[in-house]
Amino acid sequence: MDKIQENIPLAQFTTFRIGGPAKFFIEVKEKDDLSEAIKWAKENKEKFYILGGGSNIIINDKGVDGLVVRMANDNIKIHGERMETQAGAVLARAVRLAMGDNLSGLEWAAGIPRATIGGAVRGNAGAFGSSMNDIVETIEVFNIKKGKFELFSHKDCCFDYRESVFKKDNNYLIWNAVLKLAKGNKKEIESAVNKFLESRQNRQPKLPSAGSVFKNLPIDYLKENNANIADLANQAGVIKDGKVGAGWLIELAGLKGKKIGGAKVSLEHANFIVNTSQATAEDIIMLISYIKQQVRNRFNIQLQEEVQYLGF
Repeated sequence: MDKIQENIPLAQFTTFRIGGPAKFFIEVKEKDDLSEAIKWAKENKEKFYILGGGSNIIINDKGVDGLVVRMANDNIKIHGERMETQAGAVLARAVRLAMGDNLSGLEWAAGIPRATIGGAVRGNAGAFGSSMNDIVETIEVFNIKKGKFELFSHKDCCFDYRESVFKKDNNYLIWNAVLKLAKGNKKEIESAVNKFLESRQNRQPKLPSAGSVFKNLPIDYLKENNANIADLANQAGVIKDGKVGAGWLIELAGLKGKKIGGAKVSLEHANFIVNTSQATAEDIIMLISYIKQQVRNRFNIQLQEEVQYLGF
């Protein structure tokens, strides 16, 4: 394919600003380009990887040995209370368009940097007690095995906390989503968006990061593994929707400000790792490993990453 480029630096496409080059690279805007790119990878025996907005990912310093397909399909259309949005559309833009049409259901996503609809659906992104699971109606996917596009219902997506069928089975590539929103009061929607924006601005770091590094933990899991910590969480009032924030545990372990190379546990929010200056993917991974080890050794609690790895 003449649209495929070679040796393209990937750091520019991530919020961490970290990562080496892709051996092969293509930006996809049309269905035919996606199917042809996958076909090309198979014929040339190259592994292929999907890249969205780069907001929840760590890319190998050495780069990615294979074809990186960046989803650049970003059209958004509104039909009544339904929003039809392509996978490469930025979540923040969808929030603005919904707000402009007095549609409620996406307010919680205000201020999430560079996340795309495809990535948000795949990871069942959420915040403030809401998630993509609440609003996804149907998803159009490219079935790699069959080499054709298919339609998934909400049930087919198998959503769970920060999980979906698309995260568990890489044969399905998200192309398009239909979101079911609801007509709301303009002032109430704007008020909610502003509240969530302010919350993020006050709590989240300004330095490059990949968002939340670890998944929050169910309180039942804490009770099973460390009843004292579960009681402490209850006393501290940090249990929300049956879960305790990983950042609270990391801070409890005294790890705020911990630094390895150019990577640092954020002082604003302990579930963020920031790139202070020239951090490498190796720095980030070593710090993630150290945090997991410390929390496991001190509290008998196992943290699980929310960030994804590419090229490892």
